Amino acid sequence: MPLSQTPDIKSYVPLVISDSPLPLTSSSHLEPVTNSKTGETVHYYASASVSDCDAACSAAWDAFTTWKRAGVAKRRELLMRVADLFEQRKEQLVRTQMKETSCEEHWAGMNVSLAVAYIREIAACVSSIRGTIPPNDKPDTMSFVYKEPIGPVLIIPPWNAALILATRAITSAIGAGCTAVLKASELSPLTHTLIVDIYRAAGLPPGCLNSLQASRKDAAEITERLIANERIRKVEFIGSAAVGRIIGATAARYLKPVLMELGGKCPAIVLDDADLGKAAGMCATGALVHHGQICFSTERIIVQRSVAEKFTELLKSKVAEMPGGTAVHEGIAQHALEVLQDAKDKNARFIVGEPEMAGKNAVKPAIVEVDPKADKDELRIVDEETFGPSASLTWRGVSRWVVNWNTDRSTSIGSACIRVRRAPKEVSRVVAGADRTPFGGWKNSLSNGQSPIMAKIADEIRDLHELSMSYLQEELSFDLPGKVMDPGR
Repeated sequence: MPLSQTPDIKSYVPLVISDSPLPLTSSSHLEPVTNSKTGETVHYYASASVSDCDAACSAAWDAFTTWKRAGVAKRRELLMRVADLFEQRKEQLVRTQMKETSCEEHWAGMNVSLAVAYIREIAACVSSIRGTIPPNDKPDTMSFVYKEPIGPVLIIPPWNAALILATRAITSAIGAGCTAVLKASELSPLTHTLIVDIYRAAGLPPGCLNSLQASRKDAAEITERLIANERIRKVEFIGSAAVGRIIGATAARYLKPVLMELGGKCPAIVLDDADLGKAAGMCATGALVHHGQICFSTERIIVQRSVAEKFTELLKSKVAEMPGGTAVHEGIAQHALEVLQDAKDKNARFIVGEPEMAGKNAVKPAIVEVDPKADKDELRIVDEETFGPSASLTWRGVSRWVVNWNTDRSTSIGSACIRVRRAPKEVSRVVAGADRTPFGGWKNSLSNGQSPIMAKIADEIRDLHELSMSYLQEELSFDLPGKVMDPGR
């Protein structure tokens, strides 16, 4: 299913509704997907119309009426088959990511392995969804709270970890008994559509997972149409803080709950008792992998002054050994370059590199020394996410920095402290987290605290309903779901 062909033999990613690729019509238009390294058009995608949005939402709603009643064992077994198919189709998934997003093979492969791990972990959690029996102060009354699938979920994943993040969101929704409409990224439409195809092959009923994508010029209209549709009951968005604000405001306008995971300016704190060689390698990897296009890339390195000189030399050598990768498109590379050029223009010292390109859409890796007193409003790299292969380096007393960072910095979705022995004392006030533990991003990074596995499937996707059962001569009478009928009336 994944690729269709036009009469003139153009391969394109179709819209997929109820397991069927939609044929092109006279009003359809195709957009190219371009490899950033080579400039080659690898294939095209069909851009959705507002009528396509309505059809996808209707299909998800129709399928939901049946899928929400699927038993725990059925959902778990489906997810386990999906994980197996991911492993069987690993080569295809890796090559597709590399073609569409110009990522390195190791990054694409890690996307597959981590996606499989997420699927299997979520499959193990589907039976953990439980209700509660809260206290009640009404005489002769017992209340209980149960959870049921909320309904069709609109999922808007990014391109930068195209497989992991889309798969995590889809699997959480499907595993909880919901259906989904996937608004695939226009930069990785085939990667995202392959996920849909794998779910179809694993036996997910038609309509439970539908996908469409839209050109950038149509994205705002298409996204609002999807959010506004009455059949969509929840929205999940993973992407930039700037777009997250728009998504959040749009969802609020239509009273839709929204779960967001946004960008970050994540710190790594190096204390004086750390293994400096290991710390330097970790910081270099965190800053440069995938051209720095990760929401929890290491963007700030804060090192204790007593070991700063030695650490800096080690960091320089580690960065010199590592490639910086390639941006997914020219705009990403240009933004990263502009932030570095701003630092250069304002006389910041470059410890490694310069604000220059290493190749087509590839920024040369750079480490910039930043004065601890630098104002974030005057020097962009202090608090603006570069989303490129670079990081700022600051020497200072760590405890003082923690207090200032908590109040002055706008974003962080994760943090690292090297070493652990003194970490609880020094960084206990850093509000950030890690990918497999419950966390809430700091300020602009994340609007909802979540654990991507347990809390997400158990608490985020499902609705809460509270019923009161009134005892009257041992007779119970109530109308499901959620509306109480008092037998005394």
